[in-house]
Amino acid sequence: MPAKNTPKNEAVNKENQFPLSWKNYKLLIIGFAIIVLGFILMAGGGSTDPNVFNPNIFSFRRITLAPLVVLFGFAFVGYAIMKREKKG
Repeated sequence: MPAKNTPKNEAVNKENQFPLSWKNYKLLIIGFAIIVLGFILMAGGGSTDPNVFNPNIFSFRRITLAPLVVLFGFAFVGYAIMKREKKG
């Protein structure tokens, strides 16, 4: 005979569930990859000689694009954490 859905059994079933689904974890991995891409875009532009100034450190890619990509990645990770599966 199957067990009845008593409040105690429902509580046990809820405890055994993961807080996030596999889809959430996939979205988290994509978000972290976007963040890493943003930091890669920020890299470079240095100079091997400390007496020589390299103006490439102030390029559009490093000053504007890369921080926007990183911020988008953090927002995407927040969305991935908050996303809930539709029930029903």
